[in-house]
Amino acid sequence: MRPPGPQPRFLIGNVPLASPDPLAVFTGWARDYGDVFYYRAGWIHVYFLNHPGLIESVLVRHYQNFRKDRVIRNSRWLFGESLLTAEGDAWKRQRRLSQPAFHRERIFSYAALMTHYAERAIAAWQPGAVLDIHQEMMRLTLSIAVHTLFNVEPEGTRELSEVLNALTRDFSGARLIFLPVLRLLPRPGLLKFRRAVRKLDDTVCQIIARHRRQGDSGDLLSMLVAARDEDGSRMTGRQLRDEVMTFLLAGHETTALALSYVWHLLAANPPAAAKLHQELDRVLAGRVPAVSDLPRLPYAEAVVKEALRLYPPAWALGRTAIQDFELAGYRVPAGANIVMSPWVMHRDPRFFSNPLEFDPDRWLRDDSRAMPRFAYFPFGAGPRQCIGSSFAMMEAVLLLATIAQKFHPVPVRGRPLELVPTLTLRPKNGVWVELRSRVSQDFLHLAK
Repeated sequence: MRPPGPQPRFLIGNVPLASPDPLAVFTGWARDYGDVFYYRAGWIHVYFLNHPGLIESVLVRHYQNFRKDRVIRNSRWLFGESLLTAEGDAWKRQRRLSQPAFHRERIFSYAALMTHYAERAIAAWQPGAVLDIHQEMMRLTLSIAVHTLFNVEPEGTRELSEVLNALTRDFSGARLIFLPVLRLLPRPGLLKFRRAVRKLDDTVCQIIARHRRQGDSGDLLSMLVAARDEDGSRMTGRQLRDEVMTFLLAGHETTALALSYVWHLLAANPPAAAKLHQELDRVLAGRVPAVSDLPRLPYAEAVVKEALRLYPPAWALGRTAIQDFELAGYRVPAGANIVMSPWVMHRDPRFFSNPLEFDPDRWLRDDSRAMPRFAYFPFGAGPRQCIGSSFAMMEAVLLLATIAQKFHPVPVRGRPLELVPTLTLRPKNGVWVELRSRVSQDFLHLAK
């Protein structure tokens, strides 16, 4: 017996991602059918989970019985066998070799670099300017990714930056999934996309070769090049290329998305923005934040966490069952897809009071500590939780604190936020805000 679910449409079943508002469809099905529902998308059987206990069962307790879903497996033409796509022993080895690059001390060493690029980015901003803050955040996090990964100024790899910007503009789940099938079609857009991928490959391989000759440069790539497994082996050139591509393309975009939605939410919620400014004035008094300030910026961290709750960049996680599996009293057959959505779970009124309200204070109250562990999982969970989650959170809070001291956004009429759930949760037409200059009254008072 299968779980309840929507009525299929003859041959195609149900294809929610082809609907005008897929997020509303999934949310409605979760409301109508409960903790687990079933639908068929073409020939693919999908079991959608909407309860923390079921999500824990798949991602933690029985993770060995599942592999990444078809979307991720079909992206290997681009990401290769990286931490994002590898399975089994190959993934375990890559995780062991990559872990030292993300140790706490190493991550903390990048804090000053992050705030440096934030200050440099906003130096060109003008009060009253109307801009797409999403594109601004994409440029900023890309600069940080290039420097932390390669220890070079982005201007030193201008060609690389141009290619990455072109890729992330055209990067979509559909293109990522179907390019292996469509790559022989002579469509101008696809030809341009393939050329950008080849150029990025060539540039990354040249940088890796240079790092192997030069030794430790204090960056993430140096750590990956130097890492040795238990048997003394190192990553091959291909493995290094795969991890670098994943970090560049997937890593910087998710942080940029999180910050874009932070600015959107703060623009629409002046009381929350005012509370953030009060904390920044009290703790920083106008100076640039350092990593040592992070424990004293709980509200800034809560703002980021709340944005990740309402607009998780990784809006859905998928797994494919390797063997038949029993879940919530239902038999899940081998080959079936399991889908778990932070978007749906993070807005579930069973676990979040006033779930559609932007309320950073919820993360500072005791009730957040009583919340089931897997009701909130913006970075995934279990052994395959994002290895860069600590890096991303530190970067997001530091950039928020740096920028929010100088500017605060206000909404722009006629520019509503429209979401496109592809591989990530992306803004269809950008995130538009008007910049307002902000001078800390507390800082002026102290300066007198």
